Formats: sequence, C-alpha cells, structure tokens
Amino acid sequence: MKVLLACEESQTVTKAFRALGHEAYSCDIEPCSGGHPEWHLQEDVIPLLQQDWDMIIAFPPCTYLTHAGTRHYSTRINSEEKVNARKEKRTLAASFFMSFTNAKCQRIAIENPVGFMNSEFRKPDQIIHPYYFGESVQKRTCLWLKGLPLLIPTNMLAKPEPVYICQGDKCKGKRINWCEALKTGKGKGSQGERAKMRSKTFQGIADAMAQQWGNIQNKPQPTQEVL
Repeated sequence: MKVLLACEESQTVTKAFRALGHEAYSCDIEPCSGGHPEWHLQEDVIPLLQQDWDMIIAFPPCTYLTHAGTRHYSTRINSEEKVNARKEKRTLAASFFMSFTNAKCQRIAIENPVGFMNSEFRKPDQIIHPYYFGESVQKRTCLWLKGLPLLIPTNMLAKPEPVYICQGDKCKGKRINWCEALKTGKGKGSQGERAKMRSKTFQGIADAMAQQWGNIQNKPQPTQEVL
C-alpha cells in the first residue's frame, strides 16, 4: 500500500509500515528525526492530499486545539489581545485539521488529543490510550476514521497511576498528565524537543496501525464512508 503519514517528523508510524513492506512516506515541514530522509517529504502536505494514496494517517499539530491549552483563552490569564491572537491561530489550526477530511483518499485516520475538534467538527470514532498497546502511559488519543476499522488493543495493561507535582518528599496534590511531566526535573530538553516528544506516536500504537490497517486493502470495512 502507498501510505502518507502527514505531520510525522519522527517517522515512528512510517517505519512501522515500512517494516511490513508498505510504501510509506512521512511528511512534515521539519526535517525528519527518524533516520530515513529517503522516505521523508519535507514540504507542505496540503498539495499532496489530492494525489493518489491508499491510506492517509494525519497527526495535525494540536497546540491550539487541545483542551490542555484552554486556560490560555481566558482574559483572567492573558490580555484580550493575546486571547484574540490565540483564537485566530486556533481557527487556522482547525482549518488545517479539516483539510485532511477532504483529502482524495478512501482510507483516512486523523489523530489528535481531546479538544476543540471534538465539538467544532464531531466526536471521534475512537479514543485510545498507550496502555492499550503495551505502553504504561495514560494519554487520551482521539481517532477520526474514514474507511478504517477501530484499532483493537494488542496488549492491555493496568491503568497507570496518575503523576503528581512534587517538591522533595512532598506532593502538592495537583495531578498532571504525562506530557506536562516532561517539563519537570532537569535535563528534559528544550521546549521544541518536548514538543517533538509529545507529538511522537507511541511504538505500540504505531505497530497496531501498521499491522491492523495495513492488512485491509482488499477487505470491506464497516466504518463510515465520509469524515
């Protein structure tokens, strides 16, 4: 199958599909960090969406779409000018997200955290966590699907315990998610590096996508016909 992995500089899912013999290409405006520039299209993905692909899996940026950033839209925290500027960026991010729903392809998956698109667009077809696929992490991940089946958990682990903000031996009692935990402690890297870590697909999920979706080329799928 010819597969486009949009907004994937890490190439985690690209390599999972390549390992199974598929012609998979990552695409991002950033150089790839996955070690295979020969499989990477460093360009604007929008023109590619009207080309012929057997499958498109998209990971559009979530900075302005995730619920984790909702507080930044409050004038109690930011000035009205900053709030309006952020709303404009959210509108652009939502428009970019919607570009994938109109792609010239019969099999499409769009990944994003719970956030603005759940109400602005529609509810996702599926919400998964890395711990469904052998990774001991809670991270709600939404999937909007066209012509693809729901992912089947491959290695369901016990639900991980939440992480709390701590100082020395004392915890403040504030629960934080896994990506916020990356900001704590020393040696956690720059803001850009943390952003790349947050956007990188967990290996268990990448393998499930390649193994389950890469094996459906000639099989009819019960999922919806349109996004």
